[in-house]
Amino acid sequence: MKAQRHAKIIELISGGTVGTQEELTELLAQSGFAVTQATVSRDIKKLNITKTPLRDGSYRYFVAAGEDTAIIGRLTKIFRESVTYADSAQNIVVIKTLPGLAPGACSALDSLSGPDIVGTIAGDDTAFLLMRTTEDAGVFLERIKGMLTYA
Repeated sequence: MKAQRHAKIIELISGGTVGTQEELTELLAQSGFAVTQATVSRDIKKLNITKTPLRDGSYRYFVAAGEDTAIIGRLTKIFRESVTYADSAQNIVVIKTLPGLAPGACSALDSLSGPDIVGTIAGDDTAFLLMRTTEDAGVFLERIKGMLTYA
């Protein structure tokens, strides 16, 4: 039942604009899964689902498609421990890391990213991310800062 619920959570988040645990709990109930908000909270943590800020000030849950959640968790930890600064200019996001850790941060971003990232380049302590649009860069930068804030 847990695996089926997890699959449904990923389906709901991937296909919509779920922004709160309450919304997700209601959608799961409509799909035949009677769960509490606490269960949904644990599932979100287990599946390494993150909340992405949108330009309009609202939030949306984000699922890294096609990746093993244990690997994503490890890559997220690497990212949090290596990044010291992030900023953007137009559709480019610049990430500063501790010396020698930019390749690891880029690998984490490549694994966690959606279609908004065109590509990444890593040096020793700096990574450049080419985003599709300036808006994508702003949204992604807020997501990065959120990851660093809650580390």
